Amino acid sequence: MDSPSSWHSTRPSENHRDDFREASAAASASGWDLRLERVSKTYGAANVVDGVSLHIAAGEFFSLLGPSGSGKTTTLNMVGGFELPSQGSILLGGVDITHQAAHRRDINTVFQSYALFPHLDVFENVAFGLRRKGQSGKELSRRVHEMLDLVALRGHEKRRPSQLSGGQQQRVALARALVNRPKLLLLDEPLGALDLKLRKQMQIELKRIQSEVGITFLFVTHDQEEAMVMSDRLAVMSGGRVAQVGAPQAVYDHPENTFVATFLGASNLLDGELDGQDGERLAVRLPRGGRVHAAAREATVRGPRVQVGVRPEKIVLFAPGTALPDGWNALEGRIELVAYIGVSHQYSVAVDGGPAFTVVAQNLGAGLSPQRGDAVRLGWQPRHTFVVEPSSVLAPEQDNETHTP
Repeated sequence: MDSPSSWHSTRPSENHRDDFREASAAASASGWDLRLERVSKTYGAANVVDGVSLHIAAGEFFSLLGPSGSGKTTTLNMVGGFELPSQGSILLGGVDITHQAAHRRDINTVFQSYALFPHLDVFENVAFGLRRKGQSGKELSRRVHEMLDLVALRGHEKRRPSQLSGGQQQRVALARALVNRPKLLLLDEPLGALDLKLRKQMQIELKRIQSEVGITFLFVTHDQEEAMVMSDRLAVMSGGRVAQVGAPQAVYDHPENTFVATFLGASNLLDGELDGQDGERLAVRLPRGGRVHAAAREATVRGPRVQVGVRPEKIVLFAPGTALPDGWNALEGRIELVAYIGVSHQYSVAVDGGPAFTVVAQNLGAGLSPQRGDAVRLGWQPRHTFVVEPSSVLAPEQDNETHTP
């Protein structure tokens, strides 16, 4: 396995950094953005991708996030030219590439399998694309070593893929895909074969490399953490449609529907009905009495039936009867389960009027430490409360909306 120090011991020189910045500036000036306009893919009666419209800016790290069967990989394959859309258009830098052959698109792809040539050493694997384009001599050597510097593999030029760790192989595949300076790089779950620790380290490396080269990255994953860590923006997909697009923090903190609220991290949800607006606060009446409040600007619902939610880490546990800060939401509950997970404790709390709440409390050595069977009071701020439609089915008017940076 790679050690983190081995990745950072060799970084690109300032001259190499300048080259990367110039390439990035050229890409942005050329408008190497990606547009999908009402793109659909049908197999028989099944709509695998259903009216997806997206605008990905030049130089952006953009992720397609969703469970198996959500249409994310099929969308990537259509962008790469490996599959043709049944409907819609795909434009790269303003040029329609919908029906252009894959090898004619200035797009490279990194797959989970890496697809390295086992009989070639690291240098020749990286140089392969340059040689196919007629590059040779000093310029070829300079560009290969530039990439090896970028991915911290200088000194490994003569090694074969079988002599490399999984992380090193992944970085060779990345260097090979970037050496031709494509307009767009597609990454199809490239970290899936790595162990957990290395995968987390490679998330940081991929983001660093993308920021160095400035090339537009389109990354496909089912792993929420990967998408959150690396992306400038992400699109959550479900059933072939785009459920929500935005910066990771915005999508996490302000989900627009039940699917996003439950797929991207954990959420505690309660059924309720809209019960008016009090200034900047939206009131939701719970079935068994009581009300909770959300910031009115966070509401994206028509009502009256809604679900009101809060993330587990936004909840604070108090002793029963404790007076909460002014304006906070409150529920009474009883601890059903306590799980120690290192940096935090996770509590399952039975509450009146809904399913058990999950609460995550950091292990700071202070505050309440309830045990199983203890009564508690749950409190959280209205600004941490979101309100969504009770159904996870996406509204039809969302299908063809173009999501822009």
